[in-house]
Amino acid sequence: MANGSTRPVIGVLALQGDFREHEVALAACDVPSIEVRTLAQLDAVDGLIIPGGESTTIARLLLAFELMDPLRERIRAGLPVWGTCAGAILLAKEVSDLDRSPIGVMDIRVERNAFGRQIDSFEADLKVAGVDGPPVHAVFIRAPVIRDAGPGVDVLATLADGRIVAARQGRLLATAFHPELTGDRRLHELFVAIVADAIRTEAA
Repeated sequence: MANGSTRPVIGVLALQGDFREHEVALAACDVPSIEVRTLAQLDAVDGLIIPGGESTTIARLLLAFELMDPLRERIRAGLPVWGTCAGAILLAKEVSDLDRSPIGVMDIRVERNAFGRQIDSFEADLKVAGVDGPPVHAVFIRAPVIRDAGPGVDVLATLADGRIVAARQGRLLATAFHPELTGDRRLHELFVAIVADAIRTEAA
């Protein structure tokens, strides 16, 4: 464990966006979390959530806080990361209309604001692979869509028209929607399981 605890500690990138909602969701799962704004905080976590928000702003702040390159290095070294909405955009290797380079570690091509403006936000019930039980109620707010997924990427959920809205590549998870805005904690539990599995693998 990064902090010497018996439980994984999840970091939530807290530069901009709805990071507090993720902290509440993790607390509901009885999982400790810390806000990440510095390199020392990044080094103290076993997994990281990049929240929804404004993707260009988060990209600029990652550069301003000198976190972009260290974050790329930790991901390439095996750090589990989950990006929701803007976070999914930043994980992608290819993004349309982003004025700064993304983190660029996940083999997906993402289109920003794929569904239109804020007034075009919507909700949908999705069957998500790896999540047992009833469909996940998903909230889409100025959401992206995953246009293409590489051969090493597992598609976890699509809309009725086939557009990809959730995907996983190894320890990287991307969702175009906002699981932190509902009371359903199953996707947070899935990510915690990914982090725990990574810890077990590295300890073996």
